[in-house]
Amino acid sequence: MTKYTRGEFLGMSALLAGASACDSWSLAEREESKQIENWAPELLLINAKVYTVDDEQPRAEAFAVRGGRFVAVGSTNDVRNLRGSNTQVIDAEGMTVVPGFIDTHCHPSGVNELYGVNLDLRSIEEISIALRQKISSAPPNYWIDGFKFDDTKLSDGRPLHRKDLDQISLNHPVSVAHRGGHTNWYNSKAFELAGITKNTPDPLDGRFERDEDGELSGMVAERARDVFDTVGEREEFTAEQERERKQNGMAHISKLLTATGLTTVHDAAADRGKILAYEDTYRKGDLRHRAYIMVRGMLEAFKTAGIYTGFGNEWVRIGGVKFTADGSASERTMRMSTPFVGKPDDYGILVMLQQEIHEVVEDAHRHGFQVGIHANGDVTIEMVLNAYERVLKKWPHADRRHRIEHCSLVNPSLLARIKATGTIPTPFWTYVHYHGEKWKEYGDEKMRWMFAHRSFLDYGIPVPGASDYTPGPFAPLMAMQSMVTRKDVEGREWGGNQKITVDEALRIATINGARASYEEQIKGSITTGKLADFVMLERDPHDEDPDQIKHIGVVRTVVGGRTMYRMS
Repeated sequence: MTKYTRGEFLGMSALLAGASACDSWSLAEREESKQIENWAPELLLINAKVYTVDDEQPRAEAFAVRGGRFVAVGSTNDVRNLRGSNTQVIDAEGMTVVPGFIDTHCHPSGVNELYGVNLDLRSIEEISIALRQKISSAPPNYWIDGFKFDDTKLSDGRPLHRKDLDQISLNHPVSVAHRGGHTNWYNSKAFELAGITKNTPDPLDGRFERDEDGELSGMVAERARDVFDTVGEREEFTAEQERERKQNGMAHISKLLTATGLTTVHDAAADRGKILAYEDTYRKGDLRHRAYIMVRGMLEAFKTAGIYTGFGNEWVRIGGVKFTADGSASERTMRMSTPFVGKPDDYGILVMLQQEIHEVVEDAHRHGFQVGIHANGDVTIEMVLNAYERVLKKWPHADRRHRIEHCSLVNPSLLARIKATGTIPTPFWTYVHYHGEKWKEYGDEKMRWMFAHRSFLDYGIPVPGASDYTPGPFAPLMAMQSMVTRKDVEGREWGGNQKITVDEALRIATINGARASYEEQIKGSITTGKLADFVMLERDPHDEDPDQIKHIGVVRTVVGGRTMYRMS
């Protein structure tokens, strides 16, 4: 099938423009006109302030889309002449248009958002009320679960405690999951069923927190939580019901993502059920965003099936394999070389040993997989780099692009090694702003080297952006404000030396994100031939008060030339 270049399109535009002046055509002329009309763009966007993120053509006013791709980028006068009788025209009226935003580490599911108990609340009383509503329909010994809790955002002036959850029920095990995904709070019934007492020793890869009286506080960190997985009763669903719930959830979260301008999301840990949810949602036409899926626990099956990184299509693609090596930044469990402020014996938690990291990296690397290892602290980042350096030396690959998920606390030595190995870090991009109340536990010196977007860029590392939702909000404009200002919601500045410009933030959110999935040739900029993924903003972030960037409205999100979200 013939494809026309931008120059050929512009040549055809003269014929289109002059067609109305012809009173009578020959048969040959009519056939030629029909062919031109059949190849007219499906969509034109004109009168915009376009930031293309394409170094060869950084700015434009308009573009044309056909077959889900950009086919012309230039001035309004040039592009509007490509219009056919069936071409949709969007007049941006001077608004700002940028490439679609890309989140390179996210956990979109939508199941909890649709069916779970949301504990993104600000008081223990509100949390208790929300959980009690679930108890009325649950028999004794059935779990009562809530998600998206944040311990530092309570207004009570004290932490949530096991005894608070005992007030909710002594007959049901209760679990309150932190939005960060690495800690839960449990009631006494849960501890009883699991056989955990105040005298139970902490495992090496987890912790049962005690209060000042030496009693179980209720908080359990990392893999110490595994003992709760096999006790108590849980609501059960048939295979068909479970699949439907996951598909409904994916359709729901896809709407939320595109409403913020996200057009591609890297799912940071998917199992078979999650992959089916993507496929089901895509086939039903309800998947609004593109997905690059990092798989967990499926490497052997994929090796057997001959599936590897890059398998799939432009909507649903298999990415790397995911492992977790340490704790959380937001929950203050990441493994560091120096302790947390005020906790001289607390260096965080490792959940993988060096030899384990070597083994999984070698296996995945030798079978053609990109590897993504969750490593927040400097100790853990060094362990991951040890493994990457080892496999690249023994089994060289010119462009493997292994990843360090989060890569929160760095230093000059680690930065140099990341650059030398071609490793891609995916630091949190909304964390400084949203989680500001937590950073005092790290201290000013650590914050100068955390979420170090400035340092990554200065070292020539094409760092992308990542929310880790649910741990962090996924709104890219909040992320842009966070990276540009390094201020939290109270206006406090954390690690001001890591500030970047709006232009740099835009590259992080677009082309750098595409590179993290080997897709910079097909997405990440408004360039002829690339996928037509773009976002229209009501105001230009370059002109906005930096402290107000997150309030800029997303007017329209377009994926593959199709509007997936439009401001009402």
